[in-house]
Amino acid sequence: MLLPLLMPAQTPQAPNPPASIEPVRTSITVVENIALETPANVTQVTSESLAETPGVNIDDRLREIPGFSLFRRSSSLVANPTTQGVSLRGVGSSGASRALVLWDGVPMNDPFGGWVYWTRFTPDNLERVEVSRGASTSVFGDLAMGGAIALFSRPALKHHLNAGYQGGNRNTQDVWAGYSELGSEWAASVNLRAFTTDGYFVVPDSVRGRADHPANARFVNSSARVDYFANGNQIFFEGDVLAEERNNGTKLTHNSTGLGTASLHYLHQFTHDGISVIGFRTQEQFHGTFSSVTANRNFERLTFRQTLPADATGGAAIWNHAGNSFNAAAGADVDRAGGSSTDRLFPRGRRFGEGVLLQHGIFAQTDIAVSQIRFFLGARHQFTGQGHQFFSPSAGFVYGRNRWRGRGSVYRAYRAPTLNELYREGRVGNTDILPNPALVPETLFGAEIGADYSGEHSSLRITAFRNSLSNLITNVTRSSTPTLVVRIKENAAQALARGFEINGTHRWHNFHGDIGYLFADSRLSNGRRILQVPKHQGSAQLGYDCAGTFVTVGVRSYASQFDDDLNQFLLPGFATLQLTARQRLTTSLSAVAELENLLDRQYFTGFNPTPTIGGSRLWRVGLRWSGRL
Repeated sequence: MLLPLLMPAQTPQAPNPPASIEPVRTSITVVENIALETPANVTQVTSESLAETPGVNIDDRLREIPGFSLFRRSSSLVANPTTQGVSLRGVGSSGASRALVLWDGVPMNDPFGGWVYWTRFTPDNLERVEVSRGASTSVFGDLAMGGAIALFSRPALKHHLNAGYQGGNRNTQDVWAGYSELGSEWAASVNLRAFTTDGYFVVPDSVRGRADHPANARFVNSSARVDYFANGNQIFFEGDVLAEERNNGTKLTHNSTGLGTASLHYLHQFTHDGISVIGFRTQEQFHGTFSSVTANRNFERLTFRQTLPADATGGAAIWNHAGNSFNAAAGADVDRAGGSSTDRLFPRGRRFGEGVLLQHGIFAQTDIAVSQIRFFLGARHQFTGQGHQFFSPSAGFVYGRNRWRGRGSVYRAYRAPTLNELYREGRVGNTDILPNPALVPETLFGAEIGADYSGEHSSLRITAFRNSLSNLITNVTRSSTPTLVVRIKENAAQALARGFEINGTHRWHNFHGDIGYLFADSRLSNGRRILQVPKHQGSAQLGYDCAGTFVTVGVRSYASQFDDDLNQFLLPGFATLQLTARQRLTTSLSAVAELENLLDRQYFTGFNPTPTIGGSRLWRVGLRWSGRL
């Protein structure tokens, strides 16, 4: 439900990265500059790393992390918002996230469906991203069954402007600006971004017909934040809004969304203790159209128009204690999500579904150091909003010696079904996906063990994991014809996801390299593979940085995966090549060039039952300003 995180204090920070690599992250930010140690594999993506990785939105830039993926392999650039839930370590088989996403401590998962609007976040306005894989800490709640992703805004600086423009093929235009001020006891910042692209066809040439149209996107987002801090107190108000429109790949299908979140946070810091209280409100309105297309894709018929208002109200309170050998945190959180789905059917008829989920829980986490070993223990008790209660314990250890750190943990986690899974009927191409009000929460029992090495110029992380899932919510096929596939959301009996992941970094002279690999064998109890989960995925990136010039070349590779629960529609594996180049022109001004899918590789993202494909070659060039006015 809610991990009560705060962004760091808005104070100036060093603009240049150190010559050596960042140390292996061993903690999760909880409040201000206080962090809880954790036995988890935590990846910290700095603003420099984000700048070196091409991508319109943050989801594309986080694909360098093995195991990070959206449903159906699609980028958020043109994908339907309802498919933009994120999965980590192969845990997940639908559009809802199995990972909790937070921005400056506020949940960003959609209140109705659990997916994420990645267009809300401007990459150049983020200070860092922390990705925690696995549920090895009990401060996480609902949606964090596979882990959590925390995004943090750049701290405010005095008279500071961050702005840029990029233009590219397919009539792509991207412009953003952010301004901040910093006083002795206050800080303020405001950000704005506008983006448009004509997009690309999501159906291959071989089957494309007159009904097909390029999938495209247009959006505007803005955010503002005001801080007051004095005498150990910090209060900040933050708000953001998003307006976006998308064509979904045919002439009659499109969607639009308007949403906004406002939050208020209070923090008081003592010598060794801290108290944090946060409250938030999210309001959303989604509109979409759905159609049926003939087998030759030359004729299209509108089937229904959908209106979906939703809202969420929540908050959390947390106490934290930090000592030399003992740390502890305890708190409570609450979240109320409500919404409805109204479908106007064609030629006539009406369909309606609505619901409310009220969740609340209490949690505690502690760790204690005994010589070179640190032990962890945590627990959460949760009311899931459907008359169910759930107890989530966690335990682990970390053993550190010189540059090495060994770690292990066991945990129990859950995810309650979303309002979308319970009450909303959806459609992807010619595939109908029916809701199921009888769904019960998913549960996971996990164990992992790993080792980390942190040197001055190299780092290495290896983790083996095993996740046993019960009542996994997945799309189960009821019927299938060449023109219509009908699926319903059901609780699968049992599933097992096991594998290992490797991350390595090395820096030498002006070069740095990163490599990542994930093996995930995710299967249902009947032996079939969990849909949309490849067995192998990896990434590698080589960068050069010297005297104001940097160039990075990266490759991402994915093995084959299935698009359905019956394992009939196989999506072949593929690899894509990316490139980013930046040249500093003045102290504050830089020229930027980005290329995605450099070799223009065609790859499949789904069968519904017509095959759909991902993005073709995309390039952008532009200018970026970051400095004082």
